[in-house]
Amino acid sequence: MITIKDVAKEAGVSIATVSHVINSTRYVSDELSKKVHLAIEKLSYHPNDIARSLKKKKTYTIGMIMPDNSNPFFAEVALGIEMKSFDLSYNVIFCNTNRNVQKESTYLDLLLKKRVDGIVFVSSGININSVKFIKSQKIPIIVVDREIKRLKVDSVLVDNLSGGYQATKHLLNLGHKRIACISGPSLITPSSERIEGYKKALMEASLEIDEKLILMGDFQFEGGYKYAKKLLRMKRIPTAIFACNDLMAIGAICAIKEEGLSVPKDISVVGFDDIALASFCDPKLTTVIQPKYIMGKLAANMLIERIRNKEMEPRRKLLKTELIIRESTIRKE
Repeated sequence: MITIKDVAKEAGVSIATVSHVINSTRYVSDELSKKVHLAIEKLSYHPNDIARSLKKKKTYTIGMIMPDNSNPFFAEVALGIEMKSFDLSYNVIFCNTNRNVQKESTYLDLLLKKRVDGIVFVSSGININSVKFIKSQKIPIIVVDREIKRLKVDSVLVDNLSGGYQATKHLLNLGHKRIACISGPSLITPSSERIEGYKKALMEASLEIDEKLILMGDFQFEGGYKYAKKLLRMKRIPTAIFACNDLMAIGAICAIKEEGLSVPKDISVVGFDDIALASFCDPKLTTVIQPKYIMGKLAANMLIERIRNKEMEPRRKLLKTELIIRESTIRKE
């Protein structure tokens, strides 16, 4: 194995000079620096990352805990995290919990053993204990897509309330009055905030909120399909459905078509997220855009800033949402 001593001998410099060039710990002249880099290239020398990590007490690795890597929303957030981390010379360990709290706990232990420098955390629910545990270990953390108001912690969020309001307001402007909502799991803030926006729009329109039209889904295709079927069994079916994510919206469209009805002619459908599939399904889905990739890049950047300066005050970034109108909504005749 090629060592730093071999590089120093090849370059005709001291071991300390090679170390300073590799780690940027002290000024080295351009001439000597060039000699070191040429020697490294010639010998195909790779620094011992484990030894460097122990010496610097840094691994240049961050972990990401996410609840569902099959969901395109989380996949795009993860892409933003990976790209920004790579730009800043950090590696990322991705851990998928499948919304299992026990699995979440196991992965947290794994990341601690791997000595990660920080964690991007998307909880399987409102699991404040996991965040408390990470903070107790003095590990920098940023929470993404889930707000935990009882703890001072960095967070990157989107304005879910505004998004739910925009989606419902759009349907109201098209003349719909019987609007159903298929929400996500009730214990996570994106679900509750989107429902709050839905209710706000209805109240502004002086419409009574019918709790029978609000069904708790699971953010999966199957949930949208299942609860759309339930809505279609009502004596008075809704003329429009706001599904709190695109996967459920697409599942709902499948159920509606299966019952021999048309989207949007018989029932309009709005989603939330704007995953890539939203603009390719039939009909193309009207939905609320979340800046998923930007969320990921911002989260990685903020976490690495926190790693470098742990004394900063906690920061909360709230990103805007935007409605994009496609083919799945139409004016009610």
